[in-house]
Amino acid sequence: MEAIDSSFVIDKKLARKRKWLGVARNRYLYLMIIPGVIFFIIFRYIPMGWLVIAFQNYQPFWGIRGSDWVGLQHFSRLFLEGNFTMLLRNTLALFGLGLLTFPLPIVLALSLNAVKNKVFKSIVQTIVYIPHFMSWVIVVSMFMIILAIDGGLINESLAFFGFDRIPFLISPQWARIVYIVQDTWKGIGWSSIIYLAAITNVDTTLYEAASMDGASRWRQTWHVTLPAIRPTIVTLLILRVGSTLDIGFEHVFLLTNAMNRQVLDIFDTFVFRLGIQGGQFSYATAVGLFRGVVGLILVVGANKLAKKLGEDGIY
Repeated sequence: MEAIDSSFVIDKKLARKRKWLGVARNRYLYLMIIPGVIFFIIFRYIPMGWLVIAFQNYQPFWGIRGSDWVGLQHFSRLFLEGNFTMLLRNTLALFGLGLLTFPLPIVLALSLNAVKNKVFKSIVQTIVYIPHFMSWVIVVSMFMIILAIDGGLINESLAFFGFDRIPFLISPQWARIVYIVQDTWKGIGWSSIIYLAAITNVDTTLYEAASMDGASRWRQTWHVTLPAIRPTIVTLLILRVGSTLDIGFEHVFLLTNAMNRQVLDIFDTFVFRLGIQGGQFSYATAVGLFRGVVGLILVVGANKLAKKLGEDGIY
């Protein structure tokens, strides 16, 4: 028994030694992640200590210790007020539109992978990648110029052909469409990079075998490429589902105005108006905490569903 225990201790020591040797061997790679770790500690983990104000009537001059404890009062207010239904409806609507465009980066990656001309492929990749590096201020401003009622390219073209001008930027009927077009245009190129990387890792012998069996290019894509990158697709889909209530503040905030607020107002913009502009810190924190908890539940649920369907999931 003692011999078994001693060998177990020796194995643990060897495993620990190998681990630290691996860390020392890849020390520069570990040094590169330090800025990211510091970022998450400062802006993600440390602020969690202030989530307690969601259960208080927080006043800055009283501080956390001096503020009155109100329990779930702010959460009750969130669910009972009429704003909750509107915010949830708008958030789910924008998320649903984003989910409909989820396959587009996959299609783009498959199309780019099929291009044989390297020069043409590089030009197309550069064009579709550039919007990702533009800020939302630039993107929204560009669309405001293009979609303006007077002088906008689209409306001037409609008027030239005898059609009525369309108030794209202030019309509730067009607000969500404009949102998803901007979101897709900005992100489709960058999102396709992950799929392109996954496609390059597909074993080429599978394509050769499929070609010998008489499979066309489409058949090779459907029966070889897509099954090979399916784990990547599932992982990104799980992450997308987890961000259901986290649509993104900046884009919606820049696109929202008094005329289309009823169809674009989401939890992020609501928290900004109440917390930053209105000074209702506790209520805004409660809304943000609710959004985070729901996102966590959706990630865990989607991951379990993926594992039940035979996929790896994200953990």
